[in-house]
Amino acid sequence: MTKYYALALTTSYWKPGDNYTSKIISALEGKIENGDFVVVSEKAISTAKGNIVDESTIEPSLNARVIARFWMRIIWGYCLGVLCHFGQRLLRRLRQYPVESGSRHKQVALQYAGFLQALMFGSEGGIDGSNLPYSYVSLPLNDAGEVAQEIREQILVKLKRNVYVIIADTDKTYKFRNFFFTPRPNPMKGIHSFGGYTAYVMGRMLKLKKSSTPLTVAGCNPQANEALKITNIADKARGPGSGATVWDMAARFQVEVNGVSWEMLSKIRHKPLVIVRKNVR
Repeated sequence: MTKYYALALTTSYWKPGDNYTSKIISALEGKIENGDFVVVSEKAISTAKGNIVDESTIEPSLNARVIARFWMRIIWGYCLGVLCHFGQRLLRRLRQYPVESGSRHKQVALQYAGFLQALMFGSEGGIDGSNLPYSYVSLPLNDAGEVAQEIREQILVKLKRNVYVIIADTDKTYKFRNFFFTPRPNPMKGIHSFGGYTAYVMGRMLKLKKSSTPLTVAGCNPQANEALKITNIADKARGPGSGATVWDMAARFQVEVNGVSWEMLSKIRHKPLVIVRKNVR
């Protein structure tokens, strides 16, 4: 029987321009062993790499405005949200979806992720505004495999530990029998990405088993089922950070949705790294 043990590591908030590799090495020193899995948040890396967009500078198209005003408020607020078993608080938020800032956000989704992803209620194509200030959102990594391999090599050189590095996203992967699928583009091999919002609705509506999504694994080639188990353990150990959604984040700091600052985010505990250790008995 295989058991896993997880340790979430607290670090300072990773801002654009930060040397995330150095921060990872510092956080892991004295805590890892050969064969450990090091699960790293994609969003934290994207933020440190400056892979972010300020949505306040975006001019929304007519399509983006229609999605924000009609699709989000009506279709998600009264139809899809109910089918997906959303709670009443989230349904109320969707029915009051902000048209102006929401239109800018949907325009970013249309530009970077495409139409079917823009129809998601959040985290469109891996685009995410939680744990980011003001009107910033992070974009998904387009070089996750190379980044994971670089981190693994630096750990081997500087800490003399042979570990496996997983870059993961909190967007969910769903399981139907032995078939794994996600609305998130570019997951690891063995997980199927298709349909944009339809995959999300299907998984939520059927109440399928779900887990955070591993995007890439450096150092070994685990089956999708094992990688999903590890990222799920890591996600639970890490917690939601400043909030699971931009609404939760704003509520935590008691400000408007676009009122969270870099300083506010720097004052809370951040856990972009989780060590997951396998114990085989």
